Amino acid sequence: MKQAITVEWQADRKSGQSFTKSMRLLSSSDFQSVFDDAPLRTSHQHFLFLARQNQLGRPRLGLVIAKKHIRHAVDRNRMKRLIRETFRVKQQQLAGIDVIVLARKGMNDSTNAMLIEQLNGQWQRLIRKLQKATSEPAA
Repeated sequence: MKQAITVEWQADRKSGQSFTKSMRLLSSSDFQSVFDDAPLRTSHQHFLFLARQNQLGRPRLGLVIAKKHIRHAVDRNRMKRLIRETFRVKQQQLAGIDVIVLARKGMNDSTNAMLIEQLNGQWQRLIRKLQKATSEPAA
């Protein structure tokens, strides 16, 4: 089982689909800049996406998974893994934005398949809003 997973991850790294440290929002100033000015927002019952364009040419992801909303560490870590994985798959379409995903109460009650479907839908909404925002100034 482990061999199959490592082979899959190595294939992803070769194709540019990995999730590296440079794709994370690390400092509080990075988070604060998105919180202060987030023109791109998508909302769902279980999570909120805040995004703004950056000058780096690559997407970056920040996660806010509060213990207040998701009590057990196992569930918080599962949410983080699912969010990171869906972000990793969509990263080519998200080039040049910083995104923060905030978890809301009840997110841990959903199954993995349901959460992945909901997250993919939110990423698609965010991509559409990003495309609309980038096409407006040019017009």
